[in-house]
Amino acid sequence: MGLLEQKRHFSVNLLDWYMVNRRDLPWRRHNNPYFTWVSEIMLQQTRVDTVIPYFNRFIGNFPTVQALAEAPEEEVLKNWEGLGYYSRARNLQAAARQVMELHGGEMPQDKQAVFALKGVGPYTAGAILSIAFNQPQPAVDGNVMRVLSRYFLIDEDIMKGSTRVLMEELAGELIPEGRARDFNQALMELGALVCTPKAPHCLTCPVMEQCSGRIAGRELTLPVKTKAKPPRPEQRLVAIVEGRGAHRGRVLVRQRPATGLLARMWELPHVLAAPAAAGKAAGPLADEPAMALLAGSLWAEGFAARPEGLATHAEHVFSHIVWSLQVYKCTEQDQSNELPLIAAEARAAYDAQAAAKEATALAQASEPGNIDAANISGSLDEQGEPLSAFAASSPAHDVMSGKGDGLTYRWIGPEDMDKMAFPNIFLKLISSYFAGAYDDVNE
Repeated sequence: MGLLEQKRHFSVNLLDWYMVNRRDLPWRRHNNPYFTWVSEIMLQQTRVDTVIPYFNRFIGNFPTVQALAEAPEEEVLKNWEGLGYYSRARNLQAAARQVMELHGGEMPQDKQAVFALKGVGPYTAGAILSIAFNQPQPAVDGNVMRVLSRYFLIDEDIMKGSTRVLMEELAGELIPEGRARDFNQALMELGALVCTPKAPHCLTCPVMEQCSGRIAGRELTLPVKTKAKPPRPEQRLVAIVEGRGAHRGRVLVRQRPATGLLARMWELPHVLAAPAAAGKAAGPLADEPAMALLAGSLWAEGFAARPEGLATHAEHVFSHIVWSLQVYKCTEQDQSNELPLIAAEARAAYDAQAAAKEATALAQASEPGNIDAANISGSLDEQGEPLSAFAASSPAHDVMSGKGDGLTYRWIGPEDMDKMAFPNIFLKLISSYFAGAYDDVNE
């Protein structure tokens, strides 16, 4: 069988299979370009089953491009909370504002105009144009490259730009006339359900008869893919500072810088461990020096707190960093009192790791390809407004600026959890604290 016949076999049989086996997904029920766009952004780096409830909630709260464009950023991030890769949400809202300003609130149908939207790359542009408007544009992601590599026995490294170009040309040739919407979704569906990464279900594959990779016994070795650089490990010390007096029943949180990793989200105060504890094979730091370092870090920002003991260990994985977290329950102290732990030893410990923290921040900012690499602090946005409208509207005694990092800090209670956006790891830790999970620490 020649190449042309192999291509025709693929397109015809794939479409027939899809029309019978396609999943009922909420964004497929309406031919709405906005729904298609939101779903494709959410599906980046995230499984379908995880995305469905987020999509339904997001569309329920922001049913139109205009609603998303006009919403407070913190509300958008709150609706994204737990989905990860938060730059996607910020880019999506920025692009919604582009659509309002440049296209009257209607998703453009021109390829260059779609590609010009913030956060939209070649795959997402192709998916929007083909699924929403039935334009014969290829939509090539990892799933699609895996399927094409196996079916056509392509040995090129899919991490190379030249291979992506080859795949896009090939995928474009396979689209049957007038069927771009169904075909591209069928190709994605095959990669997600049948031609899976580690255990392809060849016996149930609709195109198995002409799959060159299967015939050659290469279905498990394709696609060829250069291994990504492993994420850098970091040991971090986290403080759950329990308030006293006017802050009783509250914990101290801070807002991250305006740009960079987890931009503008709220978190528990934490600090990079000393250099010796941040190495590749580093284990947890011993409690005594860890608590001294953490107390010194808080003191440098203007907060007196006594670490009481280790509450838990946790881990948070980014694309380029893995945070190993030692979480300590701390108690707010009167700054006028002399605290044995917040004295020369604590200050020396904090100063000793300051250089390591700065070096790590510079390394993060210089690494190519990181989703949220730069870490540039600042207290105002581009219009000179406070970073958080929520913080700005809060009681003045609850909102403070750190003396060293200049970030916004505030005391929060359980009632604030549904108003502020937290990375998932900090959401879990704070929720556990309010649920009493750490009540027995050093009782």
